[in-house]
Amino acid sequence: MPETPVLPVTLDRASPTPLAVQLAEQLRAAAGDGRLRSGDRLPSTRALAGELGVSRTVTAAAYEQLHAEGWIAGRHGSGTYVTTEPPGTRGPSTGPVRHTTADESAVDLTPGSPWAGGIDQAAWRRAWRAAAHVPPMVRPTRAGLPAYRATVAEHLLRHRGLRVGTLSGLLTGTLSGRDGHEAVLATSGTSYAAAELANAVLQPGDVVAVEEPGYQRAVGALRGAGLTVVPAPVDADGLVIDSVPATARAVYCSPAHQYPLGGRMSAARRVALVESARERGWLVIEDDYDGELRYDVAPLPLLAALAPDVVVHLGTTSKILTPTLGIGWMVAPPRVVSAVLAHRDRTGSGPAPAGQLVVVEFARNGDLGRHLRRLRRELSERRSLVVDTLVRGGVRVLGDEAGAHVVVPVSSAEAERELVRRALGRRLLLDGLARHHVGRARWFGIALGYAACSREELHDALPVLVELVRGGG
Repeated sequence: MPETPVLPVTLDRASPTPLAVQLAEQLRAAAGDGRLRSGDRLPSTRALAGELGVSRTVTAAAYEQLHAEGWIAGRHGSGTYVTTEPPGTRGPSTGPVRHTTADESAVDLTPGSPWAGGIDQAAWRRAWRAAAHVPPMVRPTRAGLPAYRATVAEHLLRHRGLRVGTLSGLLTGTLSGRDGHEAVLATSGTSYAAAELANAVLQPGDVVAVEEPGYQRAVGALRGAGLTVVPAPVDADGLVIDSVPATARAVYCSPAHQYPLGGRMSAARRVALVESARERGWLVIEDDYDGELRYDVAPLPLLAALAPDVVVHLGTTSKILTPTLGIGWMVAPPRVVSAVLAHRDRTGSGPAPAGQLVVVEFARNGDLGRHLRRLRRELSERRSLVVDTLVRGGVRVLGDEAGAHVVVPVSSAEAERELVRRALGRRLLLDGLARHHVGRARWFGIALGYAACSREELHDALPVLVELVRGGG
């Protein structure tokens, strides 16, 4: 039996990153750079938990994620083994590519990045200068700055068709929204908001169903708060409601543009979801990460408009502007608002005001609206370029006419890893679908983002991608 290597792992308990995520990242890095080699036998989850001084839940979650991504595999009666090849044997690391790489010259075709290069620089500087003229605050505003919350309310009404209360009510600090059922809170982004909900509204051990495949940073945030995350498969109509266990307390989904597959939840499925939520006591967490970016029809109605009593709507500025601001918003029922604000008071936490001030000033003179019009036009044209080039080349493409990414499916985990590996060798940075699963991966391929790079880089990269996919990637 192969000797179990000493694992190069150091966990930082003071870090906000969940221990399971830290462990998976460090093992992934060790397998990718050759410190762990294909065929190395890993310790059992129980043995590793004892060695690291953590619960077995942490090690099991890390192994589960690495298994889904294809980094490790179990052999019946023998143990768990590394399955990747070290550098120099088959070329660059074959693992799922994340959003950073040592090769800074690679064209970034991963999803999740905005078209930040399209922001009008004069308007951007003007917003920052105006924000700098606001006097320093004496006390934190836990709910978010009233002006920011009013700006979000107007944005949601104009671009998402969601009415969340009068602007005057928000500006005077009134938290109640339409018919007293909704309220706007500033957040520090979607993942942070998920963590807040987990800590403020739910209890350790509570079961949360998350779309499979789905947004793994939200999974990490929920697990980091001690929740039990279970996968709920996605089909052509969205999240399969019958797959949500009876013990679930919450459901996390992205109905307007499912991440990462790019479909939409059907109207019938939406109605069924909110009816089930009311009957079974679920809290539905609606991640509307890029709902403003639709090119075929008007933006789809929000679950929060259909069922404000059981839905928490989450939005972000990171896809329509830039992650630099580090802010988003939450629209929630009064009981959730109260719980989140109480949690912020207890922990002394809350969204930083600087980004809020910039958004207020950017929107004040219409710059935000003008940017969104340019953004939709640019991304629509980029999507057409991507889809036309790939389809002409005989490559299958999935995903609605929306957002900033499409999906190129492949046949297996091995095909996915090989495609990502070969693409990196051609200076293309891709993101495999396998890592977007909580359990065993069922979807394989790449989530192809087209917002981070320049139009010229995209134009040049697409024929190479067609060649790689058609060549067996």
